[in-house]
Amino acid sequence: MKTSDSELKMRVSFDLDEVLFVSPMTHKTEPKLHFPFDRIYKERLRLGAPDLIRSLQKMGYEVWIYTSSFRSESYITNLFKHYKVKLDGIVNGNRHLREVQKDKKEILPQKIPSRYRISLHVDDEEVICSWGREYGFNTFLLEADDDEWKDKIIGRAEEIRNASKKYEKA
Repeated sequence: MKTSDSELKMRVSFDLDEVLFVSPMTHKTEPKLHFPFDRIYKERLRLGAPDLIRSLQKMGYEVWIYTSSFRSESYITNLFKHYKVKLDGIVNGNRHLREVQKDKKEILPQKIPSRYRISLHVDDEEVICSWGREYGFNTFLLEADDDEWKDKIIGRAEEIRNASKKYEKA
């Protein structure tokens, strides 16, 4: 089934720290990168993260990173390239401050995915997920120990996509 030009591609974003980047002491991780890249990219990816991102993309989702960290976009892009993952977009702390917070006197939350038309944001912080209701974005709260995390995220993304299709038809 072909997507119409007017239909926007759904975006799913992931936080980095404690969501995609995890400690091998507390989580199952992807294999360590080979020398010398393991010296440049010290973070370890949660086991299954590259497969999940590729699966979402095959299902027609754009996959973004939305992090409050100040790691550069090129650092994040290149790290994921080593796992054969091409990200569709990145919002880091610098971009958020420049494009979302700007010169507003009111301090905004550190992440507002709706500003980037992100349909679902995956995070480990309850406070970020609670802001979703106030700032108009859908979230998935990733629990630290959840072996079914990939299936649950795909399920939540599909739930949102199906709800938006019903809304468009109404």
